[in-house]
Amino acid sequence: MAKQTAGRDNLGDFAPQFAALNDDVLFGEVWDKEEQLSARDRSLITVASLLTQGVPQLEAHLNIAKQNGVTKEEIVEVITHLAFYTGWPKAWSAFSLAQEIFTED
Repeated sequence: MAKQTAGRDNLGDFAPQFAALNDDVLFGEVWDKEEQLSARDRSLITVASLLTQGVPQLEAHLNIAKQNGVTKEEIVEVITHLAFYTGWPKAWSAFSLAQEIFTED
């Protein structure tokens, strides 16, 4: 995975410690532990978690999932499966984002 700088880019001046934790720990140390769990699998788990929460970070992580090799078919299956556990409106919202991201190219 490419070195993450979103924390520092967006919050570096305002919340430097949070930015460093985001970039260096979460997206550095945690995401880099590929011998335990691949980036692709981490993406599937993260997308599932964010979908259940209905948070805006889902869009960024759908893009990351695509970069990490998650397919459109897998994303559709994850969203469909979670619709029954997390709620139909969240699934609709997730499908809107996924459709934009996975039909680009």
